[in-house]
Amino acid sequence: MVLLNLNYTWLSDPTYQAWLKEGIFNTIALSLICIVMSSIIGLIGVWLQSYGKKWINNIIQFYIQIFRNTPPLVQMFFLFFVLANLISKVYDPTTGVDRPLLGSFSSAAIALSLFAGAFNIEIFRSGIEAVPKTTIEAAESLGFSKVQCFIQIIIPLAFRICLPALNNNLVNLIKTTTLASAIATPELLYYAGQIYSDNFATLEVMLFIWVIYVALVGILVIVMHWWESKLKIPGYGN
Repeated sequence: MVLLNLNYTWLSDPTYQAWLKEGIFNTIALSLICIVMSSIIGLIGVWLQSYGKKWINNIIQFYIQIFRNTPPLVQMFFLFFVLANLISKVYDPTTGVDRPLLGSFSSAAIALSLFAGAFNIEIFRSGIEAVPKTTIEAAESLGFSKVQCFIQIIIPLAFRICLPALNNNLVNLIKTTTLASAIATPELLYYAGQIYSDNFATLEVMLFIWVIYVALVGILVIVMHWWESKLKIPGYGN
């Protein structure tokens, strides 16, 4: 019965429409940036783990443990309220005062990328360990260097194996972007809070936001499952 009394008249307001468009755009942009950056961090990290020196491996392990075992919201707060204020500031002509070089969007993107990147390193590592040693030895016997073997042999095979786990991590990453609203990043949840504070339409706004996030996550899942089916080697990995 409650659903019959929902009020969505606020959707016709041009101001709220502009907020929602900007929020959806920023959410998608933040998600894409974090997906790309965390994947790069994962690949570089697992390369250093596999072929770096012991002290480099220790640094990578320290990074993984720190970011896997602390809440992402705390990491975001630390970056935005502490580290961002220690970095050189720039003059903002619109306000006439100096502002931190890293804004809320940049801080959220860096924090979430580092958070997801720590998990991606472990995901890629599990895929690499699943590659048969005989395959690597065969590549080395054919004259492949370590870099060539890693890029042309190990990563393509390991990626196919760890793609389901990577899919789960990227889905969680999109959902975690909602934490960026806590540092006033103008993403979807941030504007949703502004709208339902003005209209007291908490249920209606949150239902609308829920549908948007289901759609975003659903698109990623469909793309990743399609990619997984295209990369699947019959009789290998699955």
